[in-house]
Amino acid sequence: MPSSLIDVLQRHRGDVDLPKLTSLSEVLDRLPDPRRVRGRRYRLGSLLALCLLAVLSGATTLAGIARFAADAPAEVRQRIGLRGLPRATTLGRLLSRLDGDVLDDAVGAWLTLHARDPADDDSSLVGVAIDGKAVRGSRHGEQAAIHLLAAVLHESQTVVSQRQITAKSNEIPAFVPLLVPLDLRRYVITADALHTQTAHAEHLIARGGHYILVVKGNQKNLRRQLRRLPWREVPLQHRTREQGHGRREIRRLKVCTVQPGLLFPHAVQAIEIKRRRTSRKTGKTTIKTIYAVTSLAPEQATAARIAELVRGHWQVEALHHIRDVTFAEDASRVHTGTAPRAMATLRNLAIGLIRQAGWTNIAAATDHYRSRTDHALQLLNLEN
Repeated sequence: MPSSLIDVLQRHRGDVDLPKLTSLSEVLDRLPDPRRVRGRRYRLGSLLALCLLAVLSGATTLAGIARFAADAPAEVRQRIGLRGLPRATTLGRLLSRLDGDVLDDAVGAWLTLHARDPADDDSSLVGVAIDGKAVRGSRHGEQAAIHLLAAVLHESQTVVSQRQITAKSNEIPAFVPLLVPLDLRRYVITADALHTQTAHAEHLIARGGHYILVVKGNQKNLRRQLRRLPWREVPLQHRTREQGHGRREIRRLKVCTVQPGLLFPHAVQAIEIKRRRTSRKTGKTTIKTIYAVTSLAPEQATAARIAELVRGHWQVEALHHIRDVTFAEDASRVHTGTAPRAMATLRNLAIGLIRQAGWTNIAAATDHYRSRTDHALQLLNLEN
């Protein structure tokens, strides 16, 4: 099981005796408050609940959150414990001073707990995609845009962990810290070629996880090994045909067991994917071959399941698209302190809740919750 909410919050607030936390309002209210005690006008949990309700309703800016508060019925403000109408500047100051790691750990633990289906077999594999995204609107003057690395459940586009990339660094050093809050048993980590690193593979296996990692030019010798495998002698094991986004695509997958000596730790099987795409507009066809390695043995995952996991990795791209298109993340000009990251976390949380509620269209869901705030309150269990 993943780290519990109590473990997460006690790690940062060891002096507090935490009860069993069941509602999201309790989680938000138990976060460390960065404000000085003197002069606090609003409860931390109430302000964060307000921000989340506003984002669920489609608010994309701090001013939009403040307008949501002003337009919300008095009963809604009362139910989240909000007395008065906070200004956008008040919200901005709070979000800019929050501890981003603490917020992401608490939100990730809560989402992981509620994303788990009690009917799931404990032995079933769960795909988790690792990918990064720059919040382009956070760029300000000489300050570069913040870059966030996230771990996303394939099935529900739920972000279960997130870390900010250190300035003048890249995603590689953030990989292990990203996964520290998670119990990796049952998880199959999928990632692009940047994260095909021996240290990453060692960490995943040591903690009971598995991986499917794409191999490209940053692992030249390994890629050369994979290309030289006798693929023509390996039978085709899975084939899919899809249409969408103005193209037709056929994907053919082969998997073969590799002997010891492959230049990557704990690799049990090699994967070859041939992707044939035809543009419906131009009629032009392109064929691309992709190689990958996995620690999964044949008895742990069939070729069809491996194909699902490889394909499921791209749910993280769909998540980024939603954040940019529906929630206008790249257009946001929030740039002070940790506020850009906190807003991204609120968007992740909103999307995870919407998916868990069964919505397939995020824009339709935000429209619904904008007009039915009582439904959002029921969804979030924010009653005090």
